[in-house]
Amino acid sequence: MNETAEDPTFEALLAFLRDNRGFDFTGYKRPSLMRRVRRRMEAVEIETFEDYHDYLEVHPDEFAYLFNTILINVTSFFRDPEAWDYLADEVVPRILEDNPAGEIRVWSAGCAGGEEPYTLAMVFAEAMGLDEALDRLKIYATDVDEDALTQARQAGYRPEATESIPNDLRDKYFELSGGQYVFRSDLRRSVVFGRHDLIQDAPISRLDLLVCRNTLIYLNAETQRRVLARFHFALNDDGLLFLGKAEMLLTHSHLFRPASDEHRVFEKVPTTGRQERIIALTQAGNGAAAIELGSYVRLREAAFGASPFPQVVIDQEGYLALANDAARAMFDLRPRDLGRPFQDLEISYRPAELRGPVRRAQGEGHLIKLEAIERSLSSQETQYLDIVITPLRANGDQSLGCSIAFRDVTEYHTLEEELRNSQEELETAYEELQSSNEELETTNEELQSTVEELQTTNEELQSTNEEMETMNEELRTANQELQQKNEQLRQHRQELNQTNTFLQSILSSVEAGVVVIDRDFEILLWNEEAEDLWGLRADEVEGRSLLSLDIGLPVEKLAEPVRDFITAGEEGGEQVIELDAVNRRGQSVVVHISNTLRRGPDEEVEGVVLMMRRTKTEQAEEEAS
Repeated sequence: MNETAEDPTFEALLAFLRDNRGFDFTGYKRPSLMRRVRRRMEAVEIETFEDYHDYLEVHPDEFAYLFNTILINVTSFFRDPEAWDYLADEVVPRILEDNPAGEIRVWSAGCAGGEEPYTLAMVFAEAMGLDEALDRLKIYATDVDEDALTQARQAGYRPEATESIPNDLRDKYFELSGGQYVFRSDLRRSVVFGRHDLIQDAPISRLDLLVCRNTLIYLNAETQRRVLARFHFALNDDGLLFLGKAEMLLTHSHLFRPASDEHRVFEKVPTTGRQERIIALTQAGNGAAAIELGSYVRLREAAFGASPFPQVVIDQEGYLALANDAARAMFDLRPRDLGRPFQDLEISYRPAELRGPVRRAQGEGHLIKLEAIERSLSSQETQYLDIVITPLRANGDQSLGCSIAFRDVTEYHTLEEELRNSQEELETAYEELQSSNEELETTNEELQSTVEELQTTNEELQSTNEEMETMNEELRTANQELQQKNEQLRQHRQELNQTNTFLQSILSSVEAGVVVIDRDFEILLWNEEAEDLWGLRADEVEGRSLLSLDIGLPVEKLAEPVRDFITAGEEGGEQVIELDAVNRRGQSVVVHISNTLRRGPDEEVEGVVLMMRRTKTEQAEEEAS
């Protein structure tokens, strides 16, 4: 898998998310990240990243759905029980033994819905005792997803979410309330939730235990390196790191060593040298350490500039990066020459053609030496130089450029001329020795190449395993979401049926014609009494304007009073109108109309409820007849 291959339109989309919403996903692995974004694009029927970028600008509500899709909050109580058993039996007792009286500080990074920090709280409370845990235990639970943090702070979980908790622990640390298991409030105060971006924000410090399970697998190698450096800084020297089962730290042995490979528990490797500590602090975001590291850089630059041997440094792109004082004086280099292409400078071809050897040294990765190069001086003298071209690499493999050192060997050359005859035999022996040395170098390179191939194969296997783990979690999450949505739909359907039945029973019991209209007089509801009074069924009038009905009621006389009543709002109270009308039987009646304002969820006036009754006298007369 090639994580360096980039789609420009996808990278532009990530930059847009970072600049407009503060979520930086540029450190995430591209294959899994692209797959999640495309899944959201399919939901809104968009095919290209560029079109989805435009869609986000027009529909700001889409950000929440996208982030919920990217930030898979897959977690559960006591996830991977064997690992938690090891933590409870080996790790926690070790932490308590190392810190018998002080505060126990734990960080749950990427806590999602809170299951992990509450699991930690139960494990430590069981080991310390509840009273001591309330006094000494502090668990910092962080995540980049605000919605997940809101859920975690509520500490309420559906019964099926607590099935992985042993019954005795659930009975001890949870209370059943409103159909949910709620974590006990006193121990909940030992858990502090907050938003934290592992890639950008400074780490929490002085930790005894740092739990970050199956979060690093979503980050690329460079981002993992930065985050692990921050974790190293955050932990005490005897602190422990607890990772997910898919995370192995094969390439970070200088920061952590395994305490249990099987359960992914690692010990911090304490920094020893002063410079190592400064570099580690700088990687973790410590500003003071960065300043001190800058002092070391300036010290190295000063030492380089004061070297008595002329030396220049060329970067990987072929530009002159550095030149010490001796080199500037020997080859008449000026400050403006720094940053210029090396091939354009006279030093690249005089006194010797260096462009080819430089390319060869960088390509082959080993030192190249040019001996006894003649250089004509202005005084008609000849100077002899040995030129050593050394490739510069970081961590043994990443090419940074090369260094070219010049050594004046004129005196040695003169002596060689005088002793040439007597040294021929020695030169032969030297050549044989040099040949043997080259063979050893070749053998060493072959061995190094074999080791690198083995490392590459191992990394590819690890990457494949991480991808499979990620896909399993995504499928599990999708299945859980579908189950939750089906349950919600069933509940909503049941609630709607109950509401409709309740409403029908109320309307049937009202001995008056009930008509509900909106602000534009459009009829929203027409009960059976209204049908009996005016002779029109509900399906004939609903959706029509009340003012457009041709019934025995002079509806035109209602328009102005009702509009005034709506305009009055809260000051309107109840409105009563009496109108002469003709019912569906052709009888002249006096209709008593009581109007009440209909309000929406935010108390805004959405329409009027009209209660129509014939006067009691006329009702009695009709019943008597």
